Amino acid sequence: MKGIKDPRLLPIAEKVEAGERLTFAEGLVLYETQDLPTLMRLANRVRERKHGHKTYFVHSIRVSQTNICYVGCTFCAFQRRFGEEGAWDWDVEEVVAWVRARYQPGLTEIHLTAGHHPKRPFQYYLDLVRALKESFPGVQVKAWTAAEIHHFSKIARLPYREVLQALKEAGLDAMPGGGAEIFAERVRKRIARAKVSAEGWLEIHRTAHELGIPTNATMLYGHIETLEERLDHMDRLRRLQDETGGFMSFIPLAFQPDGNQLARELGKREFTTGLDDLRNLAVARLYLDNIPHIKGYWATLTPELAQVSLDWGVTDIDGTLIEERIVHMAGSPTPEGLSKRELARIILAAGRIPVERDALYREVRVWDQVEA
Repeated sequence: MKGIKDPRLLPIAEKVEAGERLTFAEGLVLYETQDLPTLMRLANRVRERKHGHKTYFVHSIRVSQTNICYVGCTFCAFQRRFGEEGAWDWDVEEVVAWVRARYQPGLTEIHLTAGHHPKRPFQYYLDLVRALKESFPGVQVKAWTAAEIHHFSKIARLPYREVLQALKEAGLDAMPGGGAEIFAERVRKRIARAKVSAEGWLEIHRTAHELGIPTNATMLYGHIETLEERLDHMDRLRRLQDETGGFMSFIPLAFQPDGNQLARELGKREFTTGLDDLRNLAVARLYLDNIPHIKGYWATLTPELAQVSLDWGVTDIDGTLIEERIVHMAGSPTPEGLSKRELARIILAAGRIPVERDALYREVRVWDQVEA
């Protein structure tokens, strides 16, 4: 590769070209280098080797059946206590009615994540999956983070495997990747002390993969973590993926600095910068050589930066996200949903091929043009 200005990137470029795995030290060089054009080209090289110009999105509705939660993560602006203004807690019929009122033809995914409700029994979650599958035949249910599965395990007094097996038998198709935050204990103690541990998160995903439940993985960045801690997070995911092969995508989530305790403690009002977001995505694409997709989550990046990210290793920009709430309650200025047409237009304008997918990354439609 010509035009490399940072000599430390020369051996890395040779390894990328040869399809060889990068070391932890080389991953740190990617975070440190000021030769961003080369970093972008390397990430794009891997992206196009894996998926060509294809860029994926899903027609999805976001459902949070409650925001009542006892965990108290300091970065969260979503959680509420019983009786607190803005709290909601829906029964199964209310969730189905809420989805039915917003249902659109061609919807392929119902994505559920919510608070850790202290009083709902595990049976409620089984009933909810069954009701959604029966009410919306053919729509896939991608539901509950590893943190929520840990919560279910506690209230049901069942091991992770039995919880996941029961949910799968009820109709669960896949799991989102939330709750990972940052695996480093130093950070986790401050931002998510009462949440499932890093080891627990990884064990739940390992078990899900063993049971044939594919999952995604996330990383919350842009708060108090170091670059080494970001890379350590990716390294643990890469090792688990070597074991199981069950991760479909990796999704870096930018910290949203509004309405939460952590932002107040840090005196932080700024969002992550565009270059930090793009560098983070490129490093992920180069370091996580065994995870198929890196997702540029437009709800935190903005649609415009997600479009740019398609040259920085990204092959998925998530989806229509009908009425996303969690990141918007933390201050995200982006729309609470985009149409399929808008997503396809963004991708086509970047010179890529829009591919509508389902929750399991099966192709639904290739958009070769956008209708007027």
